[in-house]
Amino acid sequence: MGCYLRPQGLDDAVAALADGRYTVLAGGTDFYPARVNRGPGLHSDDNILDITALAGLRGIDETDDGFRLGALTTWTDVLRQPLPPVFAALKQAAREVGGMQIQNAGTLAGNLCNASPAADGVPPLLAMDAAVELTSRGGSRRLALDDFILGNRKTAKRPDELVTALYLPKPSPRARSVFLKLGARKYLVISIVMVALLVDLDDDGTVAKARVAVGSCAAKALRLPAVEAALTGQAFDADLLPRIGEEQFDPLTPIDDIRGSAGFRREAAVTLVRRSLDALLRQEGA
Repeated sequence: MGCYLRPQGLDDAVAALADGRYTVLAGGTDFYPARVNRGPGLHSDDNILDITALAGLRGIDETDDGFRLGALTTWTDVLRQPLPPVFAALKQAAREVGGMQIQNAGTLAGNLCNASPAADGVPPLLAMDAAVELTSRGGSRRLALDDFILGNRKTAKRPDELVTALYLPKPSPRARSVFLKLGARKYLVISIVMVALLVDLDDDGTVAKARVAVGSCAAKALRLPAVEAALTGQAFDADLLPRIGEEQFDPLTPIDDIRGSAGFRREAAVTLVRRSLDALLRQEGA
């Protein structure tokens, strides 16, 4: 039979993970559905490390350099906490992660560790330059989110490591973001395409920084450097919209599946990026 542990401290948790035998359980919103066809109860070879008692891993704190989001922070926590405008995309994505019950239980770190190409939280966190903190008995290390997620259901986390936090660099007061998702219906749906756009402006109204991330169009969500370069340094006005061209989306490798064809996904990605930019322009009255 498998083992079940619910440690009360981080040291005990990483000590248990040292031999690489345990599967981490946090919100359980991915863990349990993946096991529904195994019969009643947990499968006999499941060794479970339940980290829900590690209170220090939950919450959002502002630091000197930015923000720390504990690994057990839920989507509801993100929605309820007052945060700067740059968090708008992450809040919008939080509303798309299942229904309210899933948002109450599901964690940010779990969404990343599941590493689905359609994970709603990944594009906004990519646009915010998130870094992932991994902790083991040997210490902690940080990886850029793009380096942490390696592909479909694949991450750089070692079996002896626990994701303990996400770190976001401090945004400027003028940074804004938006998240748009296309699905077969409005709510409770896996995305066909999703887009997060972050724009930061200089005092003169030019784009100091632009970050664009697209999900569900490759084995993992991707930033689009060519789109970002086309926007950076330009006046933040409606003339930006024609600067977004289809050739800038070449890094995407969408697939055909039941939700949409590869061609449709690519066209939708271009449209959603333009709509995202238009939404930010309207917010600024540009």
